[in-house]
Amino acid sequence: MLRLDPTIVGLVLLAALLHASWNAVVKSDKDRLLSMGVVMVAGALWGAAIAPFLPWPNFDAWPYMIASVIIHNFYYFFLLRAYAHGDLGHVYPIARGLGPLLVALMSGSVLHEALQLHEVIGVLLISGGIIGLSFGGGWQALLRDRWGTVFAVLTGCTIAGYTIVDGLGARVSGNALSYIAWLNITEGPWVLLIGFWRRGPDVAWAHVRQYGWRSAIGGVVAAIGYGIAIWALSLGAMAHVAALRETSVLFAALMGVFLLKERFGGRRVLAAVLIVCGLILMNFKL
Repeated sequence: MLRLDPTIVGLVLLAALLHASWNAVVKSDKDRLLSMGVVMVAGALWGAAIAPFLPWPNFDAWPYMIASVIIHNFYYFFLLRAYAHGDLGHVYPIARGLGPLLVALMSGSVLHEALQLHEVIGVLLISGGIIGLSFGGGWQALLRDRWGTVFAVLTGCTIAGYTIVDGLGARVSGNALSYIAWLNITEGPWVLLIGFWRRGPDVAWAHVRQYGWRSAIGGVVAAIGYGIAIWALSLGAMAHVAALRETSVLFAALMGVFLLKERFGGRRVLAAVLIVCGLILMNFKL
């Protein structure tokens, strides 16, 4: 029997595809800082468009939201530094694989969501398979892109952090969609403001005018995708949702191969099989 409702599973898989899509947009942009900034502003505008039609989030949710904004800004910094040093197919799997593993490790003590043995094994298979996708180029790639690896690990730690914080925040907000909308609004301007400060107004405006439409589309995609994930986190066990969402690495790996001309070898095929086995084991009761 399915551990999660099939509708939730399907929507989280959609969120995974959307997440991989906007990461590919940022990775392929000539100026990733400005691209990320436009992504966030577009998400804020999406949040502002739906917020008037939603109830105000409960007061208890705001400390979580503020903490999430802080963690997310560290996440963006580490992610951009990782992309500056490594390929999408190398950086993305390490970052996304650590997230659900850390969430699972904290699910008992922090979230009070005890996992059964087969669920723990499932999470380990998924996280191991996800991280294994970064081994397409062998150990030489890890050594060659060592700074990309370091920043990817730091990114994974922040992923676990905001996953737990946003899951808890959505649960006490009274309305998960309200939490999602206001989280996008409060996150919105900071990365783009830093981009304008670092690049200068003239250079930044020129880049936004020429390439901003791609990032804006990516921003709406990112907001919807993470919104689905937060909604799912408010309903089901966080370790399950986090692991299921990180199947985005499969989509990212394929995008890296077909869109960004990165390699996809036999090791990554094996890693993909491990991910599928872990999902089956984790989401089905034995």
